[in-house]
Amino acid sequence: MTQLAWFRNDLRVTDNPALVAACTGDGPVEACFLLTPGQWAEHDWSAARVALVLDHLEDLGRQLAGLGIPLHILHSDRFDDSLDALANLARERSVSTIHINEEYGVNERQRDKSAHQRLADQGITLHKYRDQTVAPVGSVLTQQGEPYSVFTPFCRRWWDWVETTQPQCLAIPAPQGPTIQAPPRPATPEAFRDPPPSLVAVGEEAAHRALVEFLEKRAARYKEDRDFPAIDGTSLVSPYLASGILSGRQCLTAAQDAMRQQRDTTGIRGWINEICWRDFYVHILYHYPRVSRHRAFKPETEALVWNRSEEHLKAWQNGETGVPLVDAAMRQLRETGWMHNRLRMVTAMVLSKNLFLDWRQGEAWFMSHLADGFLASNNGGWQWSASTGTDAAPYFRVFNPVTQSERFDPDGAFIRRFVPELRDLDNKRIHNPAAGGTVPKGYIRPIVDLKETRKEAIARFQALRDQ
Repeated sequence: MTQLAWFRNDLRVTDNPALVAACTGDGPVEACFLLTPGQWAEHDWSAARVALVLDHLEDLGRQLAGLGIPLHILHSDRFDDSLDALANLARERSVSTIHINEEYGVNERQRDKSAHQRLADQGITLHKYRDQTVAPVGSVLTQQGEPYSVFTPFCRRWWDWVETTQPQCLAIPAPQGPTIQAPPRPATPEAFRDPPPSLVAVGEEAAHRALVEFLEKRAARYKEDRDFPAIDGTSLVSPYLASGILSGRQCLTAAQDAMRQQRDTTGIRGWINEICWRDFYVHILYHYPRVSRHRAFKPETEALVWNRSEEHLKAWQNGETGVPLVDAAMRQLRETGWMHNRLRMVTAMVLSKNLFLDWRQGEAWFMSHLADGFLASNNGGWQWSASTGTDAAPYFRVFNPVTQSERFDPDGAFIRRFVPELRDLDNKRIHNPAAGGTVPKGYIRPIVDLKETRKEAIARFQALRDQ
């Protein structure tokens, strides 16, 4: 009887628990991936992410073919439809066991619950493995056995877990047979055509090279460089992580190896903390499913009455707010499918605090454009900025985008790259051209007063607290 590895958000052959389990079971091994473009659209997937998934799916097919494992590409539209396709494949290929790595969004968990019931009726066993985080969900808890809702104590316990457990990566499974023909790259669904140029090179090997290059060349200065968008100071492996082309364990173990080669490990430890942040938000998604139902983590903030302005929303989306750093960041997102992390916070605070528009509109916009769109991290970051989430910024903390610009893009290099209308301004005026009177031709004055809207946002949050 056949063992089937069902690939989802784990497009790799290295360190893949479900694939390894399938290859150590009894019988021949096959694999499948289900295309669900309707579900992707419902989950606000971007054209950039879909292109990345399909490109890497082609690479995965080649790697599996080299192991003698056929990859079946199944076509459906949504999760509900995909179960029919999966059940039919299982029947045709005499599958006895299906192996999956868990996913934690509410729709994904419901899909897997339905799949378990449906397959059990056919006499097929569904085995699940906790792969999406370094520390498996449920393994990092308070002394009372409760989930953490604040990052700092979670991080301390997470480091303890890492040092005690010393997680290791799984090797590529042994070949299951002679090399076979690989499937072609699936066609791009119509709704996801015309993505921006790919941010990263295709393939699992390319992902590993990018990780090693960062750790060897830039990680030592990560603490100093990470907040400056004009500097190549980040790892840019987030698109690989978002689709499971790299695992968090692979990132952690590679970083730990790099730490052993360096005297000053501050930069690398700081980067490992970002892996911990990712784990934290996945744990929140698992323990508090309401956050994947468009609900605020802090229920009391659901009472906030957000502004409704299509004009302001469009200006923010198009990079036409009159605030140079914000406009540069939003244009970067549209043009590249990526945004620097510091700027994700700055732009999110402008939307949710200065424009006082519902953070969920921003969350959806980011997901629909990011190549590294990942539900847990994107939702967690937006709710942090909007002061509605776990470990949120205090409601009275509102980044001043002009001050952020002066501090993190001091010579205006990033702004000049994405807002060419301002490239001729000097290094001081470029951060706030309206302060000098007439703005350059082709640019606009700020659509809101940053100081006044900050005061108004604080007053609204304070009124909510006083109720």
